[in-house]
Amino acid sequence: MYLIVLVVNDPYRCKDLLNAWKEANVPGATIIESLGLQNALKGPALDNLPLLPALDDIEIREEDRNRTMFSVVPDKKTVSDVRRATVKLLGPLEEKESGFMFVIPVSEVFGLWEE
Repeated sequence: MYLIVLVVNDPYRCKDLLNAWKEANVPGATIIESLGLQNALKGPALDNLPLLPALDDIEIREEDRNRTMFSVVPDKKTVSDVRRATVKLLGPLEEKESGFMFVIPVSEVFGLWEE
């Protein structure tokens, strides 16, 4: 099993990406709002934020916020299919501002079930 994590710079591409991942046999995925270092530093002064700030505490335009998608997939074939589908939608991930993806081997999973 593998954990695929994709940070998407264009939040408006997530629905298309979810559909493409589903077609690549991804059993399910989660999306969370995220904020990269560069965009956080462009925002207001960070010295007066709480110890664990929420994204609402950092007033950043919606377009500057990222989305982080992740999913646990069963095999390397699915990883390859997801990568191919993602690059088809976002273009080469090596290009600036497209996003980035990484994959981590997963030794155990609890709470997932097959449908």
